[in-house]
Amino acid sequence: MVVFQLLSAVLVLSLDQLFRSRYGALGALCLLLLGVGLRARSTACLSAGAIVFLVLMAQA
Repeated sequence: MVVFQLLSAVLVLSLDQLFRSRYGALGALCLLLLGVGLRARSTACLSAGAIVFLVLMAQA
């Protein structure tokens, strides 16, 4: 269990760095909204994160 938590933390941090370097603050906001939405099972946060992600992909 501890190994799984460590690997997930490393994965989240690396994804965060990738989004920040490529997409800036909106990329970090997108990851934050998606993460909070998944953990809280909130469709509003998931939808907002998905919309931010689509906006970022449309600009790229």
